[in-house]
Amino acid sequence: MRDLGYRVIDMLVEHARDLRQKSVTKSMDKASLASLFHEPPPEEGQDLDALLKTANEDIFGNVMYVNHPRFFAFAPGPSNFVSVMADALASGFNVFSGISLEGSAAAQIEETVIDWLRQICGFPHSAGGVLVSGGSMANLTALAAARKTALGDEWHNATIYCSDQTHTSIDRAASILGFREGQLRRIPSGEGFQIDMDPLIRTVHRDRRDGLHPFCVVANAGTINTGAVDPLPDIASLCKDEQMWFHIDGAYGAPTMLTEEGRALLWGMEWADSLSLDPHKWLFQPFDIGCVLVRDRHCLKEAFHVLPEYLKVAMSEGDGTDFCDFGPELTRRFRAFKLWMSVKAFGLDSFRRAVEVGLENARFAESQLRASDAWEILTPANLGVVTFRYRPRDLSETELNRLNLSISRRSLSNGFSMVITTELRNRTALRFCTINPRTTREDISETIRRLERDAISVTHAVATC
Repeated sequence: MRDLGYRVIDMLVEHARDLRQKSVTKSMDKASLASLFHEPPPEEGQDLDALLKTANEDIFGNVMYVNHPRFFAFAPGPSNFVSVMADALASGFNVFSGISLEGSAAAQIEETVIDWLRQICGFPHSAGGVLVSGGSMANLTALAAARKTALGDEWHNATIYCSDQTHTSIDRAASILGFREGQLRRIPSGEGFQIDMDPLIRTVHRDRRDGLHPFCVVANAGTINTGAVDPLPDIASLCKDEQMWFHIDGAYGAPTMLTEEGRALLWGMEWADSLSLDPHKWLFQPFDIGCVLVRDRHCLKEAFHVLPEYLKVAMSEGDGTDFCDFGPELTRRFRAFKLWMSVKAFGLDSFRRAVEVGLENARFAESQLRASDAWEILTPANLGVVTFRYRPRDLSETELNRLNLSISRRSLSNGFSMVITTELRNRTALRFCTINPRTTREDISETIRRLERDAISVTHAVATC
């Protein structure tokens, strides 16, 4: 066991040591992977050295490294080694954290971690929450609690409102919870990709006049596309006036509340009825760990509590929190331990400074792009995100879109960095998300230099065709 463990640790340390020199975008086509791995289950055991070699070369050598300092796509997962080791301990001890009787200390650690997040996000002492797999499950859990609290068993005419920039996990959650497609209203965003309050208010009032039941607004605390933050105080006021549930999707941006800049941008977040956030993004945890917070902790238990006969004794004997009552999972891994251990090891100020590095790196990327006439900034740096495109003269919008998509494909193929596109009002945009604190300014500058070189090459190839 020790020999295997030491070899695994060596693999992890060597990966961390060599990560900057590795291709960010290494992958293999499905047919080639199938030829490597598609086989009947072996009847006899195999040599561990050979298995580790296969894992290192063929499995972990054919994934994209979301913790790479030049992975700028989606929302990177920077991770940290203390939390990786904490996850190993939690798995090694095989802690069950669904019922406090089976994991009393685990339940208390989760309560502590949730209270830390409550304090960071400015929620009141009445608030509580639960750790889940990520933002999608957090949004689903929050909307389930909102539906039960505000609607009971009658939601056939209820309506939910969100921006056209809101993450599609809200669509999925609404569908899972039994809302029809037309019950989710997507409101146009304004110039800064924030929800436009006038159409939102008009739609709510019109729906109420039409006999519908407006019951929830989902606001963004940092969209994945541009880092946009909806006008949280205005939405909070509307929800109070109209007696609607106020949910904030802060899966991306909420942890920036650690910083003075984040608190200014996210003012009003503390008035939400529920909030989702992802510690595996800005709080640098390995996958997976998400969180949902609710202003009234009892809402979660009212939505999810069930008591089968085989748990009656177990749940009556323990005097701690049974987190299986706070979400959809009975079987739960000990997710809280890695966040607890890393905050204790590094201190909250280290996390704060790491978040500030991500915010500043986005501004640096924007300044580097503005220094060249070739690039157009589509949305300035906001919560660690900046969007841009290569824009030579005399090209139509359609040609510009094709060009920037080709630049992104070059980035994918060369492996130096991971920069892909998003769509902003029919414009294809390249996008930097700079939340990895190990990303250096040289990483950013060299990536931009290579993108510009690729752009010139693609433009020349198109011109000569």
